[in-house]
Amino acid sequence: MTKSFSFTSHANVAFAMLLLFFIMTTASQAQLSSTFYDRTCPNALATIKSSISRAVSRERRMAASLVRLHFHDCFVQGCDASLLLNDSASIVSEKNAFQNRGSARGFEVIDDAKAQVEKICPGVVSCADILAVAARDASVAVSGPSWTVKLGRRDATRASQAQAESDLPLFTDSLDRLISRFGDRGLSPRDLVALSGAHTIGQAQCFTFRDRIYSNGSDIDSNFATTRRRRCPAAAPNGNANLAPLDLVTPNSFDYNYFKNLIQKKGLLESDQVLFSGGSTDSIVSEYSSKPATFRSDFGIAMIKMGDVSPLTGSAGEIRRICTALN
Repeated sequence: MTKSFSFTSHANVAFAMLLLFFIMTTASQAQLSSTFYDRTCPNALATIKSSISRAVSRERRMAASLVRLHFHDCFVQGCDASLLLNDSASIVSEKNAFQNRGSARGFEVIDDAKAQVEKICPGVVSCADILAVAARDASVAVSGPSWTVKLGRRDATRASQAQAESDLPLFTDSLDRLISRFGDRGLSPRDLVALSGAHTIGQAQCFTFRDRIYSNGSDIDSNFATTRRRRCPAAAPNGNANLAPLDLVTPNSFDYNYFKNLIQKKGLLESDQVLFSGGSTDSIVSEYSSKPATFRSDFGIAMIKMGDVSPLTGSAGEIRRICTALN
């Protein structure tokens, strides 16, 4: 007699849902390929690279901004360019989320890259793929790591400001919260530390680190705090938008000084310093601080993994003609 099995317990239902998610995610990732546009738009990557190189040569800080755009896109609904959509009758833009408002930048660079690609291959290359390629090319433009970008993502037809505010990391996040956020997207604590190393370039606004530099805490170097206070007054909102480099030593070069800074208690953001604060990631920070080649390799690996987060493929979504609006 053949027995029939049914998922009756909560545990079995949860397992079935997890298995389905794994199968769907694996299937979508399998459709991504570094050669996706080889026949349909063979000059796409070179065209994007030229556009990104021009932008970074005009402003080195733009490299950090472009890496951050890809990160903030992938963490909300997956790597689907939902971040790029402007407000409209049907869209509440993710650009208005607390973690993006007034700080996410570089949209015009992506728009330019898209416009250049549209000239040679209209309606072929997605905005989501341009974001992924731009992050890699921006890293390379400031002597950072390179990696093979998998392609074939399609663009979302919806966005969610609420999900962005819920899912994107905060500068006040604890280590456990960060590990949880990254883990929800299939990224390990090692990926977390490697990706945080992108803070070797770029800048942060005063309001994001004010509490830390005036805390007189044991987890911040006192001289470092004093230096940072010069352009970040204690009384908000004075100086809220004043900028400070995330890496005081080499703010425009993609290197491993970020990790050395953490060991010296000179992490600018609270969410930086928690990576080296007596917790489970201390050993990874220590390793990267003395093995730059390992960091560079792991950063590329983590960026590839992040680019695999819930892409739209096949007939899902669309290929937008312009990145800021639906077709």
